Amino acid sequence: MRTGMASAGARSRRGAAVLAVCAVLAGGALVSCGDDGDGSTASSPTPTAPDTSRFSGEPPSAMASEAESRKAEARASVSAAESSASVAASSFAASVSADTERARAEAEKRLKQVDGRGNATGDVSLTGLPLSETSNVRALTVNITNSTDKTASYAVQVDFSDADGKVVETRFVGAQDLAPGEKAHPLAISRKPPQPQLTAKVAKAQRY
Repeated sequence: MRTGMASAGARSRRGAAVLAVCAVLAGGALVSCGDDGDGSTASSPTPTAPDTSRFSGEPPSAMASEAESRKAEARASVSAAESSASVAASSFAASVSADTERARAEAEKRLKQVDGRGNATGDVSLTGLPLSETSNVRALTVNITNSTDKTASYAVQVDFSDADGKVVETRFVGAQDLAPGEKAHPLAISRKPPQPQLTAKVAKAQRY
């Protein structure tokens, strides 16, 4: 009887000791402890930290992330500036074309009121441009020089004639507010094919 009580007391003390050990281990890692009733205990292996020597590279730091963000913002800013410059260039080209069209329309209107060849044919000459430089388009430079001592504007009519002397096309160009001695070089561009050959001449030129 005493032997049985002593055995039970010993098992109780061992159980308490196992619980104490489990409590200590639980502070450092997750474990599983138990008493199978015969005094033996079981525990699961404690997880170990990964071997960082097998990793490559470094995790991104806060500073690195901020630097990448700033680079992305800079690239976006440059792209926006390039786009803006492109829009501005297109607007400028459209503005130049509008000015040319206004000068042409004004020259045509002015010359409708002129009898004869006008008062400024001596201030105007023509220079043909090679077809190789104009993508096979017939074009002439109209050279205008203000030979007076006052600011003046010019309206010029250029006629294109065929081999028989027949006028087959007429183009108008103009130059606005030229100072004394100032020159202008608008283009007279034919819409006719490069062949057959045509002859261009200053049909009218009016200074006003």
